[in-house]
Amino acid sequence: MTTKSNLAEAVVVERTFNAPVARVWRALTDVEEMRQWYFDLKEFKPEVGFEFEFVVEHEGNRYHHLCRVTEIVPQKKIAYTWRYKGEPGDSLVTIELSSEGNKTQLKLTHTGIETFPKTPAYARKKFEAGWTAIVGTELKKFVERSS
Repeated sequence: MTTKSNLAEAVVVERTFNAPVARVWRALTDVEEMRQWYFDLKEFKPEVGFEFEFVVEHEGNRYHHLCRVTEIVPQKKIAYTWRYKGEPGDSLVTIELSSEGNKTQLKLTHTGIETFPKTPAYARKKFEAGWTAIVGTELKKFVERSS
């Protein structure tokens, strides 16, 4: 059960893409496509239990992300844990898709960020800015350009 404090801490980004759900789903689950708009993943499979990782360098720091797929509903929902190697904290990223004719409504919810270290690098506003750029700009451009 999600407590009220966890809901208050969740980062939610919602966008509508001018592309069909199947196109957006492929961008979210095909490793070759993910590398073009998301992160440089060595491997990714949309299977519950699949673990993936990637390293991001930002403002002179390296962030080693460790993730595990927890839920897959084809063309509707994908969820995975999101944590950092060597740091406390564990969070969950959930992406839900719904069709609006030939368009796709995407809702990304990132819960548990309050479990990360209380430092500026893990501030809520960093996650908000990051996800807004990733799904609101990069993913949007990618699926709309190639749909």
